[in-house]
Amino acid sequence: MGKNFRKPAALLLSLFLVIGLAACGGKDSSGGGNSAAVNGGGESSGGKKQETTSILFWSPFSGADGPFMKKIVDKYNSSQDQYKVNFVIQPNGEYYKQLDVALSTSKERPDLMIMHVDNVPTYVNKDQLQPLDDIASASGISKDDYAEAPVEYSTIDGKWYSIPLDIHPVVMYYNKDLFEQAGVSGPPINRAEFEDAVAKLTDKDKGIYGYVLPTLWPQQFIFPSLVWQNGGELWDGSDVAYNSPEAVEMVSWMRSLVDQGYSPGNVQQDGENTLFLQGKNAIQFNGPWMKSQFDEAGLNYGVAPIPQIGKEKRAAFAGSHGFVIPKAMTDEAKLAGIGDFLKYMAEHSMEWAESGQALASKKMIESEEFKQLEVQSSIAAGFADVQFAPNVLNWGTISEPIWGELNNALLGKKDPQKAMDDAVAKSRQAMKN
Repeated sequence: MGKNFRKPAALLLSLFLVIGLAACGGKDSSGGGNSAAVNGGGESSGGKKQETTSILFWSPFSGADGPFMKKIVDKYNSSQDQYKVNFVIQPNGEYYKQLDVALSTSKERPDLMIMHVDNVPTYVNKDQLQPLDDIASASGISKDDYAEAPVEYSTIDGKWYSIPLDIHPVVMYYNKDLFEQAGVSGPPINRAEFEDAVAKLTDKDKGIYGYVLPTLWPQQFIFPSLVWQNGGELWDGSDVAYNSPEAVEMVSWMRSLVDQGYSPGNVQQDGENTLFLQGKNAIQFNGPWMKSQFDEAGLNYGVAPIPQIGKEKRAAFAGSHGFVIPKAMTDEAKLAGIGDFLKYMAEHSMEWAESGQALASKKMIESEEFKQLEVQSSIAAGFADVQFAPNVLNWGTISEPIWGELNNALLGKKDPQKAMDDAVAKSRQAMKN
């Protein structure tokens, strides 16, 4: 069942959601290629060389994940000679700015691009994306081939706009050595178990904390998860709602971890991760993109779904990368090639899983090869609990005040209710501009 995106009055339509970008971050990379068709490739039945259709594919994978996608593209290009996908990596921090220019001017416009699912409603509203239903059908791709959540989110007014590549929810990483030393048998699954575990894991004499509370990133993943778990919402259908009793209770709970001594009180950006790498933080909530860093550090760690801290349900904020096509891209040969490539991706994307991502393709998830990936398969097991950002235009700008005010509350500079009331007031002002 599709969604109709909701449009608050007088919103700007240009800014993009920042949250998902961190999952692609890193040093800049570049790729080559252009969108012109080139001659070459295989022989036709008549002995003449057939024309190879070239497809320009943009992505923001300028971090460590870029080479994994490039490997898939290279394998696809080697598997046949009718199409050539030219894979171009744009710097993730500038990705949507460059995409906006390309789509508005048609200069070096990509034929296919990666888009974070949260951005799909805005670009559909700007009439810059084309529905993929016909392309998918012609290529033998079905909605049923993918995890439900990103398909549902990107189906707007009954039309499907984004074919999902992965889902990256917040998860719990834990230090197995510290768990064993503290006598904690396994990852906690609820609030009582979590509080019991962090109490046992904290050893102030050794400078070890049960859970180091981040006051900045990745709260963009943690705070929404806890609000939803507690029966609250960020958006109630017509207005921001993160000053509700359910939301404020979760802010107070997070601050209580500091008050009880389970976390230091003034954690700087990435401080929780630095201590985790040093073996002084037993638990952290973060995304799948952290896996390679922990592997390189040689940590003995485990991964599990984020515990249910709230009173109502299991929930985990997630992002998702998906494939979208500009509305202005009408070349039939290229569209056929894109369909062929997307069909290939649905069946040959294990390299992307090896980057740390949990794949959205059910065929890949159900494969024995994927099941052998402990972290990724654990993440995929929690797909039923994932939720994305509210399906509201310009949500990144509307919700931006949350993070500064949440930081004030977690640092003890403001009462939690006051901080969330101030965030709501600032968000409402942003909605009027």
